[in-house]
Amino acid sequence: MGLYNEKILPYLLDLSMSGPTLARYRRDVLAEVSGEVLEIGFGTGLNLPYYPDRVRQIVTVDPSPGVHHLAQKRIEASPITVEHHMLSGEALPMAGGTFDSVISTFTLCSIPDIERALAEIYRVLKPGGRFFFVEHGLSPEPGIQTWQNRLTPLQKRIAGGCHINRNMRQLIEQQFDQVELEAAYAEKIPKVAGYFYQGVATKHQETGIAH
Repeated sequence: MGLYNEKILPYLLDLSMSGPTLARYRRDVLAEVSGEVLEIGFGTGLNLPYYPDRVRQIVTVDPSPGVHHLAQKRIEASPITVEHHMLSGEALPMAGGTFDSVISTFTLCSIPDIERALAEIYRVLKPGGRFFFVEHGLSPEPGIQTWQNRLTPLQKRIAGGCHINRNMRQLIEQQFDQVELEAAYAEKIPKVAGYFYQGVATKHQETGIAH
């Protein structure tokens, strides 16, 4: 799967994730981003056009060299300076309390150890910092859940490790005390892959509180 993941999958992801429906979610979730910014799962740079004008520099991480190669044109066309690190969100090299905002759009589904990645996101946020996210995941409908569980093994193979059956609300609330989240089916996307969780999670102001 190495050739597929590095040479073919990046183009498929760029095409499938660049439609107008997902663009609206990207615009909405990025609207309030500010300060020192980290984006988890930068991919092909599809979020770049939707950052507000006040954001002039971002740090990004993604483990795939193939997607970052495709991102270069968007980086060159953007006024935002991108400091990219080719690594997973599960082990971030940044010091704790570094960022005001961390972004994840359609990324947590594909990180093998999602709990560890969320713990890292929490760690690198400043006290009072915010985690902005939109992710797809587990539907509340039992019939849809059955198909999500059946199809996830195949989805993981063809879509870079993507799980369509993760309960994103539960996972994020396990790490963050304060979570504002809306969940609903997205328009024009099959229900099995289209139950979206969108929101903001805030790190506690008191650095002495452990998680």
